[in-house]
Amino acid sequence: MNQQKTNWIRISFIVSVVLLMIKFYSFYITNSLAILTDALESIVNVVAAGFASYSIYLSSQPKDENHPYGHGKIEFFSAGIEGVLIILAGLFIIYQAIYNFFVPNDLDMLLEGISLIAVTGLINGLLGQKLKKIGRKMNSITLEANGKHLLTDTISSLILISGVAIIYLTGIEILDSILSILFSLYIVYSGYVLIRKSVGGLMDEANPLAISHTVSVLNSERKPEWIDIHNMRVQQYGGDRHIDLHLTLPYYFELKRVHEEVEKVEEVLENSFHGAMEVFIHSDPCIPEKCCKYCQLTTCTVRKYESTAKIEWTAENMAKNQKHYHELTEQVTKA
Repeated sequence: MNQQKTNWIRISFIVSVVLLMIKFYSFYITNSLAILTDALESIVNVVAAGFASYSIYLSSQPKDENHPYGHGKIEFFSAGIEGVLIILAGLFIIYQAIYNFFVPNDLDMLLEGISLIAVTGLINGLLGQKLKKIGRKMNSITLEANGKHLLTDTISSLILISGVAIIYLTGIEILDSILSILFSLYIVYSGYVLIRKSVGGLMDEANPLAISHTVSVLNSERKPEWIDIHNMRVQQYGGDRHIDLHLTLPYYFELKRVHEEVEKVEEVLENSFHGAMEVFIHSDPCIPEKCCKYCQLTTCTVRKYESTAKIEWTAENMAKNQKHYHELTEQVTKA
C-alpha cells in the first residue's frame, strides 16, 4: 500500500513539473498576469509533491522508541506546508496584480495561451480526481490534499480561461489584474483550509469520519456479552488508526473468557480497516444493580433485574467515561 502511495505521488511530481513548464511558456508568449498566477501556483504543486513524497516515505516507517505511535503525523505536517506555500503564492500574486494596475502589461497571443492552459487544466483535473479517490481509500491526507490542490488548480484554470477569453474578445487589459486578484483570494482560502486540517490533525482533533466508521462497525458486530463500550478514543494519523476503549463484560467471566471477548473486539475493528490499526481495550466488570436493566445477555444466570431497554451505541455515549446506565437515569429524570 505504501509503495502504491509513493508511486502516485511520484507521478504527481513528474506531471506537475511538465505542466509548470507549459504554464510558464504560456505566460512567456502572452505576458498575462492571470496566466502567471496559474504558473506560480504550479510551483507550489511541484514543491508540495516533492515534500509529500518524503512524508509518505517517512509515514510508512514502523514505530520505534522515539515514535511509539508511528510516523503518520508527518502527513499532517506535509499538508500544512502545502497550505502555507499556497497562501504565500496567493499573496505574491495579489501584490503583483496591484502593481500592474499602475504599470500594465501589454498582452499578446492570448488565444494560444488559453489553449495551453486548457490542456494543463484537463490533465490536472484527471490526476487530482484520481489522487483524491486513492487518498480517501488509503486514508492518506497527503494524497488527498495533493488531489484537492490539483482540482483547485483545475477550477482556477477553467475560470482563468474564461477570464482571459473575455480580455481577448473585449480588449480590456485591466481585467487581467482584477482576474488575478480574484484567483489569488480563492487560492489563499484553499491554503487556509489545508492548514486548518493540518493543525487539527497535529492537535489530535477528533476525526468525525474515523469515529463514525468505528461506531458503525461495533454496532453491526455487537455481541450480547458486550454490555457496553465507553471511554472510546479514535485517532487517525495518516494511514494509521489508534483506538482506545473500555469494554463492559459480565462480572463472572473468567480471565480467559475476558481475553477472548477482547480479542473479538480487536479482530472486528482490525478487519474493518485497510491501513495499520492499533487497538487498546480495558475490560470492566458489569454492576448488576445498574447494568442488568440494559444488558442484552439473555443467557445470564445471575441476572438481578429484567432488561428494560437496549441502548443504541453512538459516538456521544461511547466517548463518555462512564457505563451506559447513566443514560437510563437521565431518561427517568427527564420523564
